[in-house]
Amino acid sequence: MQKRGKPQFFRPRQQQREHRLNEEITIPEVRVIGEGIEPGIYPIKEAIRMAQEKEVDLVEISPNAVPPVCRVIDYKKFLYEKKKKDKEQKAKAKQSEVKEIRFTPNTDDHDFDFKAKHSEKFLQDGNKVKCYVQFKGRAIMFQERGELLLLKFAERMAEFGTLESMPKMEGRRMLAIFTPKKKK
Repeated sequence: MQKRGKPQFFRPRQQQREHRLNEEITIPEVRVIGEGIEPGIYPIKEAIRMAQEKEVDLVEISPNAVPPVCRVIDYKKFLYEKKKKDKEQKAKAKQSEVKEIRFTPNTDDHDFDFKAKHSEKFLQDGNKVKCYVQFKGRAIMFQERGELLLLKFAERMAEFGTLESMPKMEGRRMLAIFTPKKKK
């Protein structure tokens, strides 16, 4: 016969809240803000009493301030507003991409101008531009031509972007990366 110990039960952990509420706030004085409340510094007991009168929570929104800032609001409503605001900020944040421009050591002037115009537009849109000279077969012997081409390209892009580092070889490619200039 097998001996059985105490039955093991699964107890889900309580989720740690990001903000302290009501009695969890232990600081003696807090700055209170909220709808229909005179903003100011109150003792913690009075702040909790004010929140209870309005039948909402006292939420600590800025614990590192002196004194900590608390808001009188329903906690679920507060989380909803915060989530909504974070989502809006994320939507507004622009993701910059790295656009690639390819040359060969024998790229013609017209092709060079055409690619330079595209690069200018990419930099104006706030994207990085990675341009490289691709050496195929015996063209690897003309590395100085590739470097001159990239330096000429850097000179042309000076108005719109800055060269991160001098052109360098990676395998059979010589590359240079441009970052857009900050708009004023």
